[in-house]
Amino acid sequence: MLICIPEVLTKEQVAHCRQTMDKAEWVDGRGTAGPQSGSVKHNMQLPEGSPAARELGDMVLAALSRSPLFISAAIPQRIFPPLFNSYGVGHSFGTHVDGSIRAIPGTPMRIRTDLSMTLFLAEPDEYDGGELTVEDRYGTHEVKLPAGDMVLYPATSLHHVKPVTRGRRVASFFWLQSMVRDDGARTMLFDLDQTIQDLTAERGLEDPACVRLTGIYHNLIRYWADA
Repeated sequence: MLICIPEVLTKEQVAHCRQTMDKAEWVDGRGTAGPQSGSVKHNMQLPEGSPAARELGDMVLAALSRSPLFISAAIPQRIFPPLFNSYGVGHSFGTHVDGSIRAIPGTPMRIRTDLSMTLFLAEPDEYDGGELTVEDRYGTHEVKLPAGDMVLYPATSLHHVKPVTRGRRVASFFWLQSMVRDDGARTMLFDLDQTIQDLTAERGLEDPACVRLTGIYHNLIRYWADA
């Protein structure tokens, strides 16, 4: 399931991110890539654990905790600290699949990367190229969203970032481990949750059918969740 989460950050928060990033030092993005992806990765990145990355990462995580759509789609258990990258003219990231397990720096914790996320921090008219291109069983999807919007997609997908030919593409990228490992199960739960919300808005919280569907949703979570 590929889903776009609008307005994760406000325009004011995006502006703060850009101002902070403009003052920061950048390093070669291959530092956080594995052997295969590192061979096709050409971009710059804020150093992991740098003051700027920590400050902006905390802002992103706080914003996601307030997003019902994100929680419904991801059913998050653990989230990797957000990273930040920049693609200038000629930069790209060739076709790759994200690593299955990532260690959280400075901790003994590891996460299974069920979902990948890209939070766009530059407006589409600021740069040409730079589309995130995700391949799945239904075809190829190109994603280029307004600043502050985020796309969520299975980390099992082959994907790439097209070469930037003008301007600068700036984004945050990171991963999460969901309480529900299977993407098909997460998709059904998301569809069910969205349907419950629509019906509840029409009929009210105490409608018997809405109550029964809510019970089914939570029982399916119990059945599938690794909590």
